[in-house]
Amino acid sequence: MKVIICGAGQVGWQIARHLSREGNDVTVVDNNATLVARATDTLDVQGITGHAAYPDVLDRAGARDADMIIAATFSDEVNMVTCQVAHSVFSVPRKIARLRAQAYLNPAYSDLYRREHLPVDIIISPEREVAEAALRRLGSPSTFETEYFLNGGVQLLGIQLDADCPVLETPLKQLTDLFSTLRALVVGVRREGTLFAPEPGDQLFADDQVYVFTHSDDAARTLEIFGKPLQTQERVVIVGGGNVGLAVARRLEKGARRVRTKVIEKSRARAEVAADALERTIVLHGDGLDADILREAGVGRADAILCVTDDDKTNLLASVRAKTEGAKLAIALVNDPTLTPMMAPLDIDAYVNPRATTVSSILRHIRHGRVQGVYSIGDAEAEVIEATVMSTSPIAGRAIRDLDLPEGVLIGAAQKGREVIRPTGATRLDDGDHIVIFAMAADVPKVEALLQVSIDFF
Repeated sequence: MKVIICGAGQVGWQIARHLSREGNDVTVVDNNATLVARATDTLDVQGITGHAAYPDVLDRAGARDADMIIAATFSDEVNMVTCQVAHSVFSVPRKIARLRAQAYLNPAYSDLYRREHLPVDIIISPEREVAEAALRRLGSPSTFETEYFLNGGVQLLGIQLDADCPVLETPLKQLTDLFSTLRALVVGVRREGTLFAPEPGDQLFADDQVYVFTHSDDAARTLEIFGKPLQTQERVVIVGGGNVGLAVARRLEKGARRVRTKVIEKSRARAEVAADALERTIVLHGDGLDADILREAGVGRADAILCVTDDDKTNLLASVRAKTEGAKLAIALVNDPTLTPMMAPLDIDAYVNPRATTVSSILRHIRHGRVQGVYSIGDAEAEVIEATVMSTSPIAGRAIRDLDLPEGVLIGAAQKGREVIRPTGATRLDDGDHIVIFAMAADVPKVEALLQVSIDFF
């Protein structure tokens, strides 16, 4: 498949990395020659320096025979015009645009994106995706990471193990025997900053971060076994009243369970907008780093604080200050992935990475055929691949124990028909089964070969 990616920032680079590695013909377009050079030097892609919405630039990028264009520049307007030019001049079949401004996302104006008007096939809103990710974190406060697969039937839980975890120093294969009815499997362990796929004989220790696939119905029991009883949240403080904070507050207001929410916003104008838009939420005008404002918001009695300003350092420091004031849980929005190793030393419980969230969302929308989705773990240390077993695949009709899987690869969950199961070595993978695979980054190409992703992939 021939794909043009407009915008060579972190999001565009990550999408280009995924698609080029699968053997697609990828061209990256950006005004910034340095970003284009970085993409062409580190990835198997072509690069064009120029304005993404200019017809001559798209022509040089190969738009005349492109199958898809992904407009992910920093400008909403450039992204929309790029899709219009790609449609009107070059008849590109599929067009995806990243749009940030909420004014463009109002459902009342959805007709704007019809093919006869402004032809955008798929719209990705980073703020909405990040808000959903933040709500997932709030919904599972005992984890530092939560993601759903197999249409919500399976959850990936990231759990920080404490010294009182009841299953420490127990070989993983014994956990399977002890909890034989538990549909859960440990697929990844981060120890002293290094992530690895564990062996059955490996043990878990205090301060380990583990990634566990669990059937959604068994999530509460899984957390309890790992020493993280399910917690309910009644008081939440949100630092940042922008699009993300406002979206989260609105969802909390509409939830079935009453959550007392307070929003702290530094900009008076934005605080007034948030106050007008929310019904039961208290909005405070002030700096989230100000201890007096945090105390006024009752952060010492809060079950959780969610810091989602547009500044990473503010989010980190506000989270730290809130925890010292007594907040039970701190979640920070962090754009820079190099800051994530600081979460544990700073006692920040979880984080949301907007770029990783946006990349996962775009990949989820463009996948067809065998691979339905890709989710990145950490700073691209590993990937979770959701795929369908096809009759021509090398893994079809074989038991898992007979597969030549690399050491860094584990099949964490499988769905046969409507039943989601915990796979064992004896589990046979048949045509039409859906599987979720955890793979260390270096082993992803081998997984793709096993799935034969490059053959009639799309």
